[in-house]
This record gives sequence, structure tokens and C-alpha cells, in this order.
Amino acid sequence: MFDLRKKKKNITIYAPIAGTLLPLEEVHDPTFSQGLLGEGFAIRPAHGRVVAPINGTVTQVFSTGHAITITSTEGAELLIHVGLETVALDGKGYVSCVKKEDPIHVGDVLMEFDINTITEAGFDLITPVVICNSSDFKDFEILKTAHTKIKEGEEVIRIRKDNR
Repeated sequence: MFDLRKKKKNITIYAPIAGTLLPLEEVHDPTFSQGLLGEGFAIRPAHGRVVAPINGTVTQVFSTGHAITITSTEGAELLIHVGLETVALDGKGYVSCVKKEDPIHVGDVLMEFDINTITEAGFDLITPVVICNSSDFKDFEILKTAHTKIKEGEEVIRIRKDNR
């Protein structure tokens, strides 16, 4: 009659940037490397653009343009933070292509950034991608090997959320 078993929903998170995939533990900022904001991965960018790694909605665009948060249609809350301490640039080198509450689909351009401007100012461009509500999910499956080159849009991680 009714199936009362829990159903699990797979959520795939795609690479928002082309570059080299790194574990969060290698990010030189304890907020990210110690998982204080959640689980995820990092990318050392090869190109200066960020695309949507999930389908969902933009929930915040930082005024300095260096970071964005998005929520997937399944409820995963992602933070994409381009560079470390780059808030100090006060937006120099960043261009946002979306605004808060915009619907997004995998591959939509979210932001562009100038690699030279940011690195010449002395900032590390490593880009953490963090699932801020990691505790709501189970079965984190990393689909790529650390220190490998990835293209934007490649599958990176799969998570599961129990649907009741």
C-alpha cells in the first residue's frame, strides 16, 4: 500500500572551475582546512570563471564579489570562495554575473575573475567549495582523485540526503 522506507536522493556536485582538484585539508586557512564551515573540496583555478555546480538558487553574492552561496533544489547549501583573504581586494578583479534569488542551472556563469589582478596583489587563488550544511547529508563520495586536473562541469562529489 504505502512504502514507508526512507528514500535516498543522490546529489551530484560538479566542478565550478577548471583547474587542479585539492582536498580542503590543503587550503592554508583553518576555517576551510579544519572543516569549520563544512565538508567539500578546493580547486586551484586554471581560468577566471565560476559556473554553477548544482541546480538551485543564488542565496548570497558577497558585496566584494569574491564569494557566492547557492542552495541546490535538494537543499544543499554551497559556498564558493575564490581565493584566500581576497575580501581585502574590495571587489577589484571580480565581476558577479548573478544576483541574490536568481535561479541557476549547472553550467550557468556565476562570476568572472581576473587571475593576474588577484595574484599580482599577492593573494592565493585556491578556491574552496564547501557544503555548509554537510551534517544534513550522508555518504560523501569523492568521484575524482586529488591533485588531478578537472574541467568545469565534471562530477566531483556525490552526496545523499534522506527523503522521508
